[in-house]
Amino acid sequence: MHEDRERCVRAVQSKDARFDGWFYTAVLTTRIYCRPSCPVVPPKPENMRFYPSAAAAQQAGFRACKRCRPDASPGSPLWNERADVVARAMRLIADGVVDRDGVAGLAARLGYSVRQIQRQLLAELGAGPLALARAQRGQTARLLIETTTVPMGDIAFASGFASVRTFNDTVREIFHLTPSELRARAARGTPAATSGSLSLRLPFRQPMCPDNLFGHLIATSVPGVEEWRDKAYRRTLRLPHGHGIATLRPLPEYIDCRLTLTDLRDLSTAINRCRWMLDLDADPVAVDDLLREDAVLAPVVNKNPGRRVPRTVDPAEFAVRAVLGQQVSTAAARTLAGRLVVEHGEPVADPGGGLTHLFPDMATLAALDPERLAMPKTRRRTLTTLIGALAGGEIDLSVGSDWERARAQLGELPGFGPWTIETIGMRALGDPDAFTPTDLGIRRAAEGLGLPASAAELTAYSRAWRPWRAYAVQYLWSTGDHAINRLPA
Repeated sequence: MHEDRERCVRAVQSKDARFDGWFYTAVLTTRIYCRPSCPVVPPKPENMRFYPSAAAAQQAGFRACKRCRPDASPGSPLWNERADVVARAMRLIADGVVDRDGVAGLAARLGYSVRQIQRQLLAELGAGPLALARAQRGQTARLLIETTTVPMGDIAFASGFASVRTFNDTVREIFHLTPSELRARAARGTPAATSGSLSLRLPFRQPMCPDNLFGHLIATSVPGVEEWRDKAYRRTLRLPHGHGIATLRPLPEYIDCRLTLTDLRDLSTAINRCRWMLDLDADPVAVDDLLREDAVLAPVVNKNPGRRVPRTVDPAEFAVRAVLGQQVSTAAARTLAGRLVVEHGEPVADPGGGLTHLFPDMATLAALDPERLAMPKTRRRTLTTLIGALAGGEIDLSVGSDWERARAQLGELPGFGPWTIETIGMRALGDPDAFTPTDLGIRRAAEGLGLPASAAELTAYSRAWRPWRAYAVQYLWSTGDHAINRLPA
């Protein structure tokens, strides 16, 4: 979008928040870059320059605006909508792969050479993987500076910087303030005196319908791993350097987020996994406008616009849970998953609630005795084959995975039909066009709305909803009386 100058100028002049994260506006006279919705008086069009990423604006010598804080705007929807190598790279960079494994590790995950990855990112985003990761480190540093009293030296390394000097130089360059000055300007007053618990706001594009998003997560939650407490969804997180607990409370303007981490180096990864799970970088206006073109869906969309697709913080975990949910009720699936957690999950302490375990990792599950699984023999074989493939790295369901390749690999496993594959595609892979026409709730919704009844006919009909069929699924489900459609009391 940043190449459509006329459209960008209109968005800046109207302070249109829908385009926050789509592009960044740099002002030649002040050498500052902003969100499109920045509250200051818009500059003259001839003084505007547009960039596709904060990293590109920073590389061009612009610093972040202190009013609109462009580094904290919602992410571009493109990186979660697309399945090409640039989008996959951006999802992996957001998950911290470059900081942990370097650019070579990123390239290896994507199956390309370092040179190819650098060239493609530069061509589309105006910045290479190191610059993109550096911009993310700067944002993580700002959060720690402003919301904790952690010493600056510890923040430097927790944010992924190799030295305190690099940390100081980067913060000063991006924000035109020293770390100490940033802390002094913290909008919320004196930060909390803690080294492992942080409170922050997760922005999103309006509108937002939290009912199905949080309702679905809680209705299908695994005891001990997830809970609803004090009007907030809470769950344990398995992170690269330790574990954490996320508390996410929906509010009208943002998601109130509290993260308790055993290692602050996991802050950026934890934030991005929570954003991914709640689909916070979606563009609900674009989704809803297309779905409203169907006269049958339009009233359903208008009733509660802004529905998101509830995803997961751990794709492998979700795939296991999808198999546990085959041909059983939601309650039965939760019970089966809860048993796995109690017997094989890693215990965690949760002074602020009732969470008890991390969901067991694939290596642990691969070592369990299949005979102890209380399920039919055929489904037991499906589960153990999946776990073996995930533990052995034969199937990649991560945020940087190739969606169609993952689907094809899942289809080769015993017991994997279209429902399981598309459910994983929708909630684990994050494919916005995943569609489950054989789902019982979808079939009932289609019948009630007068849509085609058979899976084949409904699939053909649904082509008009592409590429947003996963969102159409949320609206179709909303026509039923099920706990997934409402917030718990």
